[in-house]
Amino acid sequence: MTPGEDPVVARRAQFARAADAGQKLGYGLIVVAIVGFVVGLVVGFDNGAVTTVVGVALAATAVTLLPAIILGFAVKAAQREDGHREDGQREKGEHNGDGRAR
Repeated sequence: MTPGEDPVVARRAQFARAADAGQKLGYGLIVVAIVGFVVGLVVGFDNGAVTTVVGVALAATAVTLLPAIILGFAVKAAQREDGHREDGQREKGEHNGDGRAR
């Protein structure tokens, strides 16, 4: 973190990166499950490996994608809220206490 960087903004950026990585992983796992399902349709679901791959990929998707989507929405909402708050403070002429507008 640089000396002038806001720790809240830095932490929010960290959460945004985690949400993005989780979404990429989750959607990738959905692709794996779909490909495994198509392979199962062609080859047959008698093979336990195909069924296992599809089941594990879908379970891992539920564990990674859902929290990542929720976290992504939370980060966007916090950014939007800060933007509205800063706009309102600038319009009202509020200052940081050091003479500069926020």
